[in-house]
Amino acid sequence: MNLTPLQEERLQRLKHRMRVYFDASRQDHQGALRALWHATYPDQELHGLVSDQWKEMGWQGRDPSTDFRGAGFISLENLLFFAKTFSTSFQRLLKKQGGQRATWEYPFAVAGVNITFMIMQMLDLQSTKPRTFVRAVFVQMLSEDEWAFDLLYCVAFVVMDKQWLEKNASYMEFNDVLRSTRAQLERELLLDDVMRIEDMPSYGLLC
Repeated sequence: MNLTPLQEERLQRLKHRMRVYFDASRQDHQGALRALWHATYPDQELHGLVSDQWKEMGWQGRDPSTDFRGAGFISLENLLFFAKTFSTSFQRLLKKQGGQRATWEYPFAVAGVNITFMIMQMLDLQSTKPRTFVRAVFVQMLSEDEWAFDLLYCVAFVVMDKQWLEKNASYMEFNDVLRSTRAQLERELLLDDVMRIEDMPSYGLLC
């Protein structure tokens, strides 16, 4: 597939974002983490970048930076984008509102990191040659909106939660739900009338 200069530029920018590891010593990365806290809990003061408070959000321990290893800094950017762009949906999923919830729920923030990693694998953007139609469709969407990856992440999160509830899943089944989420995203991206992320049927779940 021959890319336009705009597609090539945006694809390279996105690839660069995917290669950035979270670095707890970088001021901008620390700032993004604080911004995520304030977007998530605007009325609660954060006591530190290492604190038991982070467990409330669904990180595995007191230091959320250790959970970014799988997907890097972009997974933090995705969570922050979701919190700021679709705050109602973000808060509903964070607080596990709606539906019959499992006793052993998925941890919200760690689930978000896993969703970023799943989308990176699905789109296969790091390979030198396109191997899937899904990738080709997504690159076309990038020319319409440079935030297409972040928007797709938000759609993926609400689809995952919807499937979680429909399957009456518990945490041991999280990977199964993630696989079925990926399959649904792939189906929707390949629909004839889907030209932008906003055209995906499941985009309507966001608010």
